[in-house]
Amino acid sequence: MLHDPNRIYVFDTTLRDGEQVPGSQLTTPEKLIIAEALEALGVDVIEAGFPISSPGDFNSVVEISKLVKEPTVCALTRSIKGDIDRAAEALKYAKRPRIHTGIGSSDMHIKYKFNSTREAILERAVEAVKYAKSFVEDVEFYAEDAGRADNEYLARMIEAVIAAGATVVNIPDTNGYCLPEQYGAKINYLKENVKNIDRAIISVHCHNDLGLATANSLAGLQNGARQVECTINGIGERAGNTSLEEVVMALKTHQSLGLHTQINTKQLYPLSTTVSRMMRMPVQPNKAIVGRNAFAHSSGIHQDGVLKHRENYEIINPEDVGIDQSEIILTARSGRHALRHHLERLGYTIERIDLDQVYQRFLELADVKKELKDDDLLQLMGHKTEESFKNGIAINALQVTTGDQEAPVATIKLGYNGEEYTATAAGNGPVSATIKAIEQITGKHVEIKEFNIHSIHGGSDDVSKVDMRVVYEDKSYMGYGFSTDIVRASANAYLDALNKFIVLDTVSY
Repeated sequence: MLHDPNRIYVFDTTLRDGEQVPGSQLTTPEKLIIAEALEALGVDVIEAGFPISSPGDFNSVVEISKLVKEPTVCALTRSIKGDIDRAAEALKYAKRPRIHTGIGSSDMHIKYKFNSTREAILERAVEAVKYAKSFVEDVEFYAEDAGRADNEYLARMIEAVIAAGATVVNIPDTNGYCLPEQYGAKINYLKENVKNIDRAIISVHCHNDLGLATANSLAGLQNGARQVECTINGIGERAGNTSLEEVVMALKTHQSLGLHTQINTKQLYPLSTTVSRMMRMPVQPNKAIVGRNAFAHSSGIHQDGVLKHRENYEIINPEDVGIDQSEIILTARSGRHALRHHLERLGYTIERIDLDQVYQRFLELADVKKELKDDDLLQLMGHKTEESFKNGIAINALQVTTGDQEAPVATIKLGYNGEEYTATAAGNGPVSATIKAIEQITGKHVEIKEFNIHSIHGGSDDVSKVDMRVVYEDKSYMGYGFSTDIVRASANAYLDALNKFIVLDTVSY
């Protein structure tokens, strides 16, 4: 059945299982944005929703079915004909439709959830698969709570549903109960004891209640499963699902496993941030692969090792997951190598300064401020933070007009070396328009990689601090701006970054 026996099919359930997190529900337009990004990421299956659960979920499955072209679009059902009818209707526009139906397989579920018997549940499972098969060719069956199910009975169930037409059999560790060796052994048992197992793909679906979802999923793949069910950022009910980025990068890092996916890993971090923002679920800083600290180093020993040779302390190249570069965090634990790295990035020639003397001043300041930014280093080197670092481009005037029916337009006057330059530009927002006007004067397009707004005080008269990271000629520069007006603070931050490397030697205004 598999063209490539070593290919792992990635089944993403961010829009179904992931969206079951309280307070993280998405609108249909938001789901479409994520679905399109999942297609660009290269997932094989998008579980778009549970159509019988609500009109909104039904509509989302319909619209996603119309939108995506390459991935299979999957809809979840229970082993109930009404559920399956609704799923089939929602999937009618899908190029590659799949119905995902199933029922409990553990004695716990059979007795306390269904108040039934093993034989009756087996009959319902077969009937559901046969009925789903009358609508679509691709039918996935889930044996809910398979992690706690008796292996012999589970094997009987899987054999029966494959005979009924299931093309994929999902073995969920619904409650995150199993240890990796237990779950791997369960998958191996099915491979060896289900006579028709070669007619279906075994899928793993693990929850993270004991923090073992990724480990269990990998154990399942190592024992013969060829589809992994996961979510972006590992979101999901309770402690979450298997994290897509963790499994994909584990397989990519451990190539000795001989397993691979079709995922474009450079899209992992951008999609992680999109899902986090839309679902209002911040990613924990120490989250593997996509957390803010995943490629950040503050220990002096680690910083020195990374700067000498990245692989001393990084087994993954941050660029492989869509992160520009590792971050060297300056703290009292940082060494001379890290300080030198940042000073050179800011344009200082190390041979012309006494690094040992600067380092001693740096340690004194770091003990007080805990973490030092670019403006702290400038102050350390004798520059007042309110002054320009080198070139002295300053804002003389800024006016922005905006409204519901018109694009924002910014007019800015910049002063430099006693001369004044004026430009006007439109943008898709007031900040965008202002930056485009500045670009007209400088004649340079600088890529903005990070843009953060912080409120310094409370109340309606907040002073906003904007920090912005820009990239110019493969070097990264930070800019900081303050104002009661967010647009002005953003312009100040942008110019603060530009002042560290741009010289207005030729202008046309």
